[in-house]
Amino acid sequence: MSLRVKICGITRIEDLRAACDAGADAVGFVFYDKSPRHVSIEAAAALLRAVPPFVQTVGLFVDAAPDYVESVLAAAPLDLLQFHGDEPPEACARYGRPWIKAIRVTPGTDLLECAASYGAARGLLLDAFVPGVPGGTGERFDWSLIPAGLPLPVVLSGGLAPDNIAEAVRRVRPWAVDVSSGVEASKGIKDAHKVARFVANAKEAS
Repeated sequence: MSLRVKICGITRIEDLRAACDAGADAVGFVFYDKSPRHVSIEAAAALLRAVPPFVQTVGLFVDAAPDYVESVLAAAPLDLLQFHGDEPPEACARYGRPWIKAIRVTPGTDLLECAASYGAARGLLLDAFVPGVPGGTGERFDWSLIPAGLPLPVVLSGGLAPDNIAEAVRRVRPWAVDVSSGVEASKGIKDAHKVARFVANAKEAS
């Protein structure tokens, strides 16, 4: 299996280029105004025009109004949608685009039930649970809570960084990994060296 790597929370053209130059398979844009990595529709549209071929573009939403999601898609034709709130399956599927669902994992989370409920998703993104924060916390969860035999591809997130990504890949064997704060110089600003190390270490470990 060839591991896929997504760099999320892109806000600047130089960070987009750093991610693509490092070999990222996907880049993510946050459409959630409470996040320090939030991008406007106009800024995202401009960034998408600079994405090279064969790099997937992903839009992150948190309980967004359908009209807002439609406005984003009209200006920025994303390849994949990523839902981080309490969206039911039908809300995720209404836009006619491939999508994944983020699950914030706790010891009581039944991931097999989540996979059944969101069976139309292309995958489950597994993240750490921090009260009141839908993602991007930089916190890691207990990977042993991921059951064997999940019927959907696993995108591992939460507290990943260049120094621990190899261990994460070897232990979890996810389909893909997703990082944001772990490769930043400051909130919303990527560190090109960390991005390059993260991608290289992740792919080498796979």
